[in-house]
Amino acid sequence: MNQALKKACADYKSRNDLLSFVKEVQEKHGHLSPKNIKDIAFLWGVSIGEIYGLVTFYSFLSTEPMGRNVIRVCKSTSCWLKNYQSVIKTIEEQLGIKPGETTDDKQFSLQLVNCIGDCDHAPAMMVNDKVYSSLRPEKVKAILKNCNK
Repeated sequence: MNQALKKACADYKSRNDLLSFVKEVQEKHGHLSPKNIKDIAFLWGVSIGEIYGLVTFYSFLSTEPMGRNVIRVCKSTSCWLKNYQSVIKTIEEQLGIKPGETTDDKQFSLQLVNCIGDCDHAPAMMVNDKVYSSLRPEKVKAILKNCNK
């Protein structure tokens, strides 16, 4: 077992900290591999299925390696009504990837998520931890260009 993982786990005291711990492991490794999931389950005394269920439930967790910039486009009702499809189309055209894919250079991953909590400023997306709202194609292009710097 990874000793760094074991040591990091010692900082968490409560079952309520499990999600935070899983996020920390993903931040260190870029994704949650089957070995990471197995080790987490062992350290926390829960089943592998429980950890896998947690990982696959939350859209910000991934079992696959992600790009340096993870783009999450909201597909909630508010964003749908405000034409979130134009945001996706612009990203697809600019980066050459579709939802669920990562660019060949591993700079960008594109995901569709159910809500990012910015419904009053739809359509919205996140790039890593930063929220962008009231999106139009030109604004999306500028955001992507700034990510390349």
